Amino acid sequence: MNIREEFEKREKGFMSPFGCLSAESRGRMKKEEPCPIRTVFQVDRNRIVYSNAFRRLKYKTQVFLSPLGDQYRTRLTHTLEVAEMARTIARAMRLNEDLVEAIALAHDLGHTPFGHGGETVLKEMYSRDFSHKEQSLRVVDILENNGQGLNLTYEVRDGILKHSKGYGKIIPDDPDEHAYTVEGNIVRIADIMAYLNHDLDDAIRSGVISQNQVPDPCIKILGRTHSERANTMIKDLLFSTNVRDGELCLQMSDEVYGTMTELREFLYENVYRSPRVHQEFVKAKKILSELYTCCLGNKKMLQRELQAMEMETCNHHNQPNERIVCDFIASMTDRYALDLYAKIFFPSPQF
Repeated sequence: MNIREEFEKREKGFMSPFGCLSAESRGRMKKEEPCPIRTVFQVDRNRIVYSNAFRRLKYKTQVFLSPLGDQYRTRLTHTLEVAEMARTIARAMRLNEDLVEAIALAHDLGHTPFGHGGETVLKEMYSRDFSHKEQSLRVVDILENNGQGLNLTYEVRDGILKHSKGYGKIIPDDPDEHAYTVEGNIVRIADIMAYLNHDLDDAIRSGVISQNQVPDPCIKILGRTHSERANTMIKDLLFSTNVRDGELCLQMSDEVYGTMTELREFLYENVYRSPRVHQEFVKAKKILSELYTCCLGNKKMLQRELQAMEMETCNHHNQPNERIVCDFIASMTDRYALDLYAKIFFPSPQF
């Protein structure tokens, strides 16, 4: 028995019957020999962390574009906070921590530069059906690893695709919106727990809102600090979740769930749609729109930039040029987009 098999045996001994055992994964799209040391979900997690797309998250916007302060969240730090919250919940429920971590680390790999403003541009310029969750799946299936993809397990891929909720319910009623595993559903909830906490934190730090503007119930019920709010949300999920008809049903109390919904509405109205944040997104949308049009009409320049981003292999899948440009734009970091825009559209001194 090798190290992986020993760990798989231990999983069966300590994991809840509702957890996804590594040995019982539905497997990968392309069959491969199992690692003698790591479980399938540990392999997935490692592949994600070592990917180019994961490294690029450090220069992608969470809420505030190109923030000057080092304390503001980026898409990378958001991802790490989601992973930590998801692991905490999974450990308390005796579920598969490696699976939730892999899903959490990959869930935003396809997110555009400049946050949801970039996603809106690609909806308008490329396809109304564009979404960062499907782009994240495309990254791990096709774009990474020199066009070969990461060949992740079914459970991780499904969790990536089911993590996004838009402005929908935190815990959806529609079974079609549920992930295949409980672990995948935990990442969905941890994602919103994380961004409600840190976006509020950053909005106050930036002066977009003040502490006094936060609705009283959000402070009284959830807490005043990031730590208090996170503890309240996680504990409420843990103690409200129950077993129904032989299945583990993730639930929250009406009080905490309702307050989280109120906090989300407050952030949309006072932060995400605030004049100060919106003005910056208008500028960002203009930059990405012009880059999209320029790349579409200049294949030589596009190929050069794809090589610079180690993405030239996406041409090998016989994709239409619009699809390639969409992949290129979605993969950019904020600073890459700004630098490329300046290089293309700003005049350079000749004398």
